[in-house]
Amino acid sequence: MAVREQTGTSRLQRKLDQHGFTRRDFLKYCGCLAGMMGLSSLAAPQIAEALEIGAEEGGLKPVIWLEGGSCTGCTEALTQGTTPDIPQLVLETIALNYSETLSAAAGHSLEQARRETIEAGGYLVVYEGAVPTAYDGNILLVAGEKGTDILLETAKGAEAVIALGSCACDGGWMAARPDDAQAMGVQRFLSEQGVDVPVVNIPCCPANPEWLTAVIVEYVLNGTLPELNDRNEPAALFNQTVHDNCPRRGHFENGEFVYEFGSEEEAKGYCLYPLGCKGPQTYAPCPITRWNRSLSWCVEAGAPCAGCAVINPMNPQGNWVDENTPFLDRHKDFAVGPISFQPTTVAAGLTVLVVAVLGVHCAGMKLAGRMDGGADFEAERRWDARHDKPAAHEAAARAQQLYDDLDELGLELKNTGAHRKRDAAGRKKATAVEVAAKAQGRAASDNAGASAAPAEDAAADLADLLVRPTDEPEGGDK
Repeated sequence: MAVREQTGTSRLQRKLDQHGFTRRDFLKYCGCLAGMMGLSSLAAPQIAEALEIGAEEGGLKPVIWLEGGSCTGCTEALTQGTTPDIPQLVLETIALNYSETLSAAAGHSLEQARRETIEAGGYLVVYEGAVPTAYDGNILLVAGEKGTDILLETAKGAEAVIALGSCACDGGWMAARPDDAQAMGVQRFLSEQGVDVPVVNIPCCPANPEWLTAVIVEYVLNGTLPELNDRNEPAALFNQTVHDNCPRRGHFENGEFVYEFGSEEEAKGYCLYPLGCKGPQTYAPCPITRWNRSLSWCVEAGAPCAGCAVINPMNPQGNWVDENTPFLDRHKDFAVGPISFQPTTVAAGLTVLVVAVLGVHCAGMKLAGRMDGGADFEAERRWDARHDKPAAHEAAARAQQLYDDLDELGLELKNTGAHRKRDAAGRKKATAVEVAAKAQGRAASDNAGASAAPAEDAAADLADLLVRPTDEPEGGDK
């Protein structure tokens, strides 16, 4: 687009002059708009021209501004101060044909202006607030009509719908638990109603008017909406986290944190992450554009980021209020029905449960005699006994006989620690030899004619293993 030759001062420039803004200030702002739109700063003159032409022709684009379930906070952000800034003056160049909050007209005349704009076509819709659907939409009535019906009628003929603010994106505050209004965002509502119209989500509570300006100007300049991400947000604006551009990022990297308000660390401007800052998980350009004529924003004012730009357009129950509360805690609440609790509470409860189970187990072991002297010797497993395995019965008989022999000699197979305290090392060795001899005799009688040497060696090794202390090396003295 070639830059138009100016034969005189444009209507927009006269407005800027009246409020003390120079042509240089205006072009500088157009350069910022180009950056937010993902364009080169060289596009600033074309943006300036489009804005001036729109102002001369009576408006950049007809706009119908609808209010849903809202606090009008996004409108307040638009009309923020007593002294207008350049974004506000630029937005004044749009043809705002209908606004329940800002329009001078009221009643039937205002509703007539909305219907005439719909009939003329070629308009944009800016929707602020959640879409409450409870009671068949009767929870919100405007001029005697359901708010849901007004949105459907207006959106069907629109070129695009801009959902302004987190409430319009996914229900926000109104969709938070217990969500009695059955609120949701514009994108999901229109999708459920089968209305095929482009929806641009601009989150935050409230949304920054500069972001709205950037979207409208790009649409007027290029005739297309900006590239959108998977949440239908302008990709060029919402592609970095608050944490990426936070002025306190250096303190985070250095491990310098604020753990308590009013502390020395807070006075030094350290990172607010331990106090619940949601900046690392929130995609928004808040630290760059800021609010109130780019004067400040939440973290710069000393408050942790509450994550109000976190949206889930197709799932109202995933709204930022439920996802990020309590705002000053590091972790979000878990919810089971109407009950919500912190993960630390779950961890503490599980710890108490594990300790209690271990305590009961120890008490049971003590009562069953499994702690002093161990459990009673069981020659044959109950499973083997039930299934009548001959080999298992034979092995059990030999094990029982060996245990009886050891018991006769004062040794306890089940508790070597106890008999180690009573018996000296010499007596243990002598006992082992006796046991080996008995085992040898039994082996000789069971295997007549066979060599007894292997049985003798095996019995000696077994006896030596049974009497050796488990915490001492072989051949050691106690």
